Amino acid sequence: LGYILRRDWSKGLGKKLEGKLSIYVGDMDNYYLNNAVYLVEEFLKITRDPAYGGEVTYGDRAEHCWNGDPTRPNAISRLRYHQMFAPKIVERIEKSAPPGADLKSWRY
Repeated sequence: LGYILRRDWSKGLGKKLEGKLSIYVGDMDNYYLNNAVYLVEEFLKITRDPAYGGEVTYGDRAEHCWNGDPTRPNAISRLRYHQMFAPKIVERIEKSAPPGADLKSWRY
């Protein structure tokens, strides 16, 4: 994925992904995927026109499948994805909705 991001960012991929990339990885990933994320993050930090506008978060001593919650053990935080990500999704919808879009009737 890092290769594709680098290759195609300035060819329009950056505009399509602006503000949409959120990467969560344990810094002790069982498959060493954290090493690939370090490389992708290096690239994302230097993106311009547009800047990536997302987030990269590392779980301290966290294993594979760490989901971005630094306050709870992974086994518990996996049970509350909706609590963590629904607010982020709503925020993204509000930022990217076209003018005049209904942003109220579907909120409970």
